[in-house]
Amino acid sequence: MTDLESILTIPQLLAATATRYGESMAIEDDSVHISYHRLDQLRRQAARALLALDIQAGERVAIWAPNVHEWIVAAIALQSVGAVLVPLNTRMKGSEAAFILRESGASLLFVIGEFLGTDYPSLLSGEALPALRMRICLRGAAPDCLGWDDFMALADEVSPAELVVRESQVDQHSLSDLLFTSGTTGKPKGVMTAHGQNLRIVRDWSAMVGLRPGDRYLIVNPFFHSFGYKAGWLAALMRGCCILPQQVFDVPVMLERVARERVNVLPGPPTLYQSILAFPERGRFDLSSLRVAVTGAASVPVEMVRRMRSELGFETIVTAYGLTEACGFVTICRPGDSAERVATTSGRAFPDVEVRCVDASGNPLPPGEPGELLVRGYNLMQGYFNNPEATAEAIDAEGWLHTGDIGVLDEDGYLRITDRIKDMFITGGFNVYPAEIEQVILRYPGVAQAAVIGIPDERLGEVAMAFLLPASGQQLDTGDFLAWCREQMANYKVPRRVQVVDAMPLNAAGKVTKDTLRRLAV
Repeated sequence: MTDLESILTIPQLLAATATRYGESMAIEDDSVHISYHRLDQLRRQAARALLALDIQAGERVAIWAPNVHEWIVAAIALQSVGAVLVPLNTRMKGSEAAFILRESGASLLFVIGEFLGTDYPSLLSGEALPALRMRICLRGAAPDCLGWDDFMALADEVSPAELVVRESQVDQHSLSDLLFTSGTTGKPKGVMTAHGQNLRIVRDWSAMVGLRPGDRYLIVNPFFHSFGYKAGWLAALMRGCCILPQQVFDVPVMLERVARERVNVLPGPPTLYQSILAFPERGRFDLSSLRVAVTGAASVPVEMVRRMRSELGFETIVTAYGLTEACGFVTICRPGDSAERVATTSGRAFPDVEVRCVDASGNPLPPGEPGELLVRGYNLMQGYFNNPEATAEAIDAEGWLHTGDIGVLDEDGYLRITDRIKDMFITGGFNVYPAEIEQVILRYPGVAQAAVIGIPDERLGEVAMAFLLPASGQQLDTGDFLAWCREQMANYKVPRRVQVVDAMPLNAAGKVTKDTLRRLAV
């Protein structure tokens, strides 16, 4: 196989791993077992089908589905023809997904027919999607959706030689994906990253956590998130692992799979490990195959890390910090770091990635002093899609990305995230942006003002709490309001508590002081 350093695009990676790992299993998805050789065949077939549909280089293609093997085939196929992957969160409501489809200008959508009782294609009925010209059902069937088998059959219309030409036009600078993240403005922004930078950072990540050929990697993190995509199936394919997709986070089902399928690698947010450790019947399952755990996205109790080693048998436990604007990766602990270091820091910067903490004037701070975390390196995004103003706001003239997170670096360069300038909080591993929820809440009849904060939650880390100021003369029923929220937004964004107030606490500039609300919540 070609040296990993010389592989610059995702189609090159798949061709190389097919040669190297051949009949070794790449994906086991229930009864469907796909070898590396077969995965490369399926990728090429799906890529030729996309050419039959006249998908051009640079066109955006969206995927809205849970963790299934067809998701991976569709993604690597569209990336092979130079199209750009736009993953959609399966928890989104129709209007939220439609917004991203419009913003990205996606021309084609791969969608699951039904998942957890929801008919996904029907969620988009009535939404204006002028650029979307084709929908393909990965599984199941739906009106106006081409079935997966019929889609794959389109490959017969295109010669392998045509695909070779198109693949040769994809290079390390070609966009590989457009992942939408929410900012403080409350409007999701599309983060553009390229083939070469993603492969380089994933190569380093997978080496540091010690992925090995033949490792059985249970991917519970959603494929639509950079954790489940880049540190998930892309890293697994790079290192010759076997991907075991898991559609739903269900502790007994997961433990049963770990025991039955001899899982070695199990990354996830801290809630995943806390749920396993708290599961009363854990002793019934043989978890001795577990070796690698990677976590982050929230504070990690030191005792949890110790118990993961002693009770769950993990040899390698690392924590990391990343954000979509940096290909998902910024810092990581190294194997062998102490339980304290793993629990209390997010590791140190990846090779050739720089981090610094600065004061309000942008001056670098000495170790131990908290300040805004800045990141610079090859892993930074190409910018926000169709949004040069926001890009210029995020990345300064010297090439530093301003993360909006407050951190402290120690003498050895290990990072501790202490707060978030942007008030973002994390619910069960998902980033939650109060401004986005506030914008939705303001559509509720009778609400004059709304403010959202994160409050502690034993299971999910933090959850949303909403403060509502009623319009003059209006009464607000909190039960009705919460029921409405559940219909309007993804579950992880829905406020778990609500308080009606007579007045919002404001600062001199007229902005709501969230610190006052946090004290009020307590």
